[in-house]
Amino acid sequence: MLLLAPMEGLLDFSLRDMLTRVGGIDRCVSEFIRVTDRVLPDRVFTRVMPELLSGSRTPAGVPVRAQLLGSDPAVLADNAAALARLQPAGIDLNFGCPAKTVNRHRGGAVLLDEPELVHAIVAAVRRAVPAAMPVSAKMRLGHRDRSKMVENAQAIAAAGASELVVHARTKTDGYRPPAHWHEIARIRESMAIPVVANGEIWTADDARRCREASGCDALMLGRGMVTDPGLALAVRSPHQPAVPWRQIEPLLLHYWHRIAGHVVPRHRAGRLKQWLNLLRRRFAEAQALYDAVRCINEPARVEQLLLSLRSAPQDHFHQASSPPISVSETTW
Repeated sequence: MLLLAPMEGLLDFSLRDMLTRVGGIDRCVSEFIRVTDRVLPDRVFTRVMPELLSGSRTPAGVPVRAQLLGSDPAVLADNAAALARLQPAGIDLNFGCPAKTVNRHRGGAVLLDEPELVHAIVAAVRRAVPAAMPVSAKMRLGHRDRSKMVENAQAIAAAGASELVVHARTKTDGYRPPAHWHEIARIRESMAIPVVANGEIWTADDARRCREASGCDALMLGRGMVTDPGLALAVRSPHQPAVPWRQIEPLLLHYWHRIAGHVVPRHRAGRLKQWLNLLRRRFAEAQALYDAVRCINEPARVEQLLLSLRSAPQDHFHQASSPPISVSETTW
């Protein structure tokens, strides 16, 4: 089982569409839907997860679970019940987001300091939705340390969750390597529900080592999948040829047209650059294209450049490469 992680601000429904077209992903999770003090209208759910309007599946047919984030068990339960009427492929609960703004408002990884509250949230949501609808959760190893990781995992399982994804770092660890896959093994051994390992899986070899260290067969892929859209296929068949750039390149124009429907013009070039920034870690051609588009912000010029890829020779965009920059996108 290979899952596609949500990445707030990057891996939204448009990029889910592109990556699931490549293949290898069994299920996706939406970006979190923030719940505060009231039941959200349907339009909020469908704005974050428009797949709700098409059978809770991406255009490639991959099911998507909707993720909720909040700290009030009763309000989360009410929102889960409202969301369940839209028939998502399941409801996921976020106990892993490390963002300071989210944590400051008692959301995400900060809740791992309160296993009793974690249990209450999962239990309330489980009671609120139909028995046949899966309820899962994602957590980190802890907030500041790992002292409560097993207690939190057991609280989630005891509350009725059918699956748990564990990102193998604490909130304090952020996204600094390494991911502590061996700690996931301790969680997996303490409970009966399926556990999915997540964190620092960039290659098929990383996936193999993660499985060995964690004991988990199921994995969630995040930044590694955005960097190499063929990663899921490579994990499934490590000896098969890698997905080449010529199969990835047409998706860029599809992606551009997809985001045009929901991203305001002044931000569209930035979204494309975010993806190219990750792709260039894997593909030299993406580095060349990133260099070509880096200083362009006008949508018409970006589209003209992407359209020119259709007839451009292989080395059309090869030029002096800019230095690598850090990857700061967040997987939640």
